[in-house]
Amino acid sequence: MKCAVAVVGPTGSGKTALALEVAERLRTEIISADSMQFYRGMEIGCAAPSAAEQQRVHHHFVSFLNPDEDMAAGKYEGLARRRAEKLLQCNALPVLCGGSGLYINAFKDGLFPGPARDQSIRDRLRARAREEGTEALYAQLQEVDPDYAAQLTSANDLVRIVRALEVHELTGRPFSLWHQAHQHQADKWEVLQVAPDWDREVLYARINHRVQEMIDAGWVDETQRLIASGYEKDIHRLKALGYREIAAYLRGESSLEEAVEAARMHHRRYAKKQLTWFRADKGIHWLPCCPASGIAAMADQVMDLISRRFPHYGT
Repeated sequence: MKCAVAVVGPTGSGKTALALEVAERLRTEIISADSMQFYRGMEIGCAAPSAAEQQRVHHHFVSFLNPDEDMAAGKYEGLARRRAEKLLQCNALPVLCGGSGLYINAFKDGLFPGPARDQSIRDRLRARAREEGTEALYAQLQEVDPDYAAQLTSANDLVRIVRALEVHELTGRPFSLWHQAHQHQADKWEVLQVAPDWDREVLYARINHRVQEMIDAGWVDETQRLIASGYEKDIHRLKALGYREIAAYLRGESSLEEAVEAARMHHRRYAKKQLTWFRADKGIHWLPCCPASGIAAMADQVMDLISRRFPHYGT
């Protein structure tokens, strides 16, 4: 059986620490599923595992691309699955860790064989959403693909709504039919997904604190090095959280305090989007957390889930 554990959830929730503890107990390795941590030279701003953490447990796909290189979800699917298969051959249960839901799903379910994205269609649909509201696009989806519209947990899930309308426009077939065919054909993995579950205000406080830790660790200097290396346009293309704000400070367009507060705000907004994505996946086991929660206690919960789901690895 092809199986793995995935520690998922929003930024700032403690995924890295939990994945490290679980991977150490399993004597296995970690496969990153964080699309920003793929890029070298961005370790501070993307909260990549530290050198000490990577010495504790070997990580794959961390800081292995230049900022101007692409890592499409389809390419990641192939690389990550091959690495996970090698770990299974060594009797080691792979542990994925990251908050990039698309990449987690690509690994778990495979990418469905739909048409490639059409940026012009996406731009037009998003412009309409800005003018008329996401509800207008959702109403259109209800007309052309009522089955898929009914599956969405929110009428404001713009990413999924745009993709469904895009596929329908390109192919004339409802998105739900593509998904049904994919369900039968895909090479799927059995993945136990777990996520730290914090009270929203506590999570936001953790995010605010982590942004300050990034500043203290040298985030401004890291951004300056990226700009000096000619990667400023790639920082914008990657939409890497916070780098735009730090770059604006370096250009003299804001104070450092303003840049830090803007970075905090964008991290919190990103966390909210991630929560919307992951809450829609009913297969995720949410682990209740509080400020007094210890990583060891959370890892105990995960190991118990593993022992029940994958008895061979949980003993």
